[in-house]
Amino acid sequence: MHKTCDVMMEKNILDENNRLAEKNSSLLEKHGIRAFNVLGAIGSGKTTIIETLSEEIENLRVGAIAGDLAGQDDYLRFKSHDIPAVAINTGKDCHLDAHYVSHALEDLPLDEIDILFIENVGNLICPVDFPLGTEMSIVVISVTEGDDMIRKHPLIFARSEISVINKIDLADVMDVDINVIETDFRKINPHGKLIKLDARKGDGLEELAESIGVPYSLPL
Repeated sequence: MHKTCDVMMEKNILDENNRLAEKNSSLLEKHGIRAFNVLGAIGSGKTTIIETLSEEIENLRVGAIAGDLAGQDDYLRFKSHDIPAVAINTGKDCHLDAHYVSHALEDLPLDEIDILFIENVGNLICPVDFPLGTEMSIVVISVTEGDDMIRKHPLIFARSEISVINKIDLADVMDVDINVIETDFRKINPHGKLIKLDARKGDGLEELAESIGVPYSLPL
């Protein structure tokens, strides 16, 4: 009996999230905003990627939502780049959901944003079942997390349109074989896009921008 109730409760929660995600999607479309759900563990480089892209995306206005359990570190980093941003602190929730995002959208100047990056809570498990209403999901891992990350978290990579291996410049130092990561990814998501980059130097970001369909200006 309890098992049946638990399953029904989980189904109701997911159904409600999906309803709100569709509502978010409609609102974003109404304002002509393309939105991307950026996922990855803490320290993978999500914030740096968004910061760098925001500086180099041509002729488009970038906004951001910073999701964390607590604190405003990433939010303040976005604001330092003059990016319209909202911070979401989830407390004990290990992911953003469509309800959190719907309230964040109320606090953003939607008519002044063309591209919205939603940085999810640093986690590769919890966010999988909670669409936010974005056009696409981008999952980021770093070579500092080891070369077994994809094998350990297959579902998020199978469901994400674009996957990123960041900090490739540290692969030798960390004794990580990028070919192993790529082989694991191809087994799980043979038709997905996998991009290798060094976000701090900007290497690979042009390919990422091209993959999400935004113009990118290479730094001089």
